[in-house]
Amino acid sequence: MKDGAPTLTVDGSGLRVAVVAASWHEEVMNGLLDGALRGLADARVEPADVAVVRVPGTFELTVACAALAERFDALVALGVVIRGGTPHFDYVCQAATVGLTDVAVRSHTPVGFGVLTCDDEAQALERAGLPGSAEDKGREAATAAVATVVALRAVASG
Repeated sequence: MKDGAPTLTVDGSGLRVAVVAASWHEEVMNGLLDGALRGLADARVEPADVAVVRVPGTFELTVACAALAERFDALVALGVVIRGGTPHFDYVCQAATVGLTDVAVRSHTPVGFGVLTCDDEAQALERAGLPGSAEDKGREAATAAVATVVALRAVASG
């Protein structure tokens, strides 16, 4: 666990969750996706209530999440953008951040933000939830999405 990260234990029984995952950087993405699925299983979200949608890249996460928001209780957006020698990194990171925030706010559907924005591949691998990784950002994003649904429902029913 990274210093300062919360330990969240949630019960997401009965929730429907869509995990939207980019395809670029296959090893990192497979780790993020596996971590998200572990997080959902730990939160007692049934596999039958989880939809996995693959999109080409991080930029496409927003439109896919927007299309799915009304049909699911929570969304988990997974992607990785690695800095290169052009401003492309900045544009994609900003578009994903602003776009996914907009989806969550407009739809009132929590979006777990599992988009890695890294300077190099080594940083991404350290956060991918692979054996030997220091962090599991896919799991964290899934747990955060479910915890937010649970918190909002508790307030609405209380």
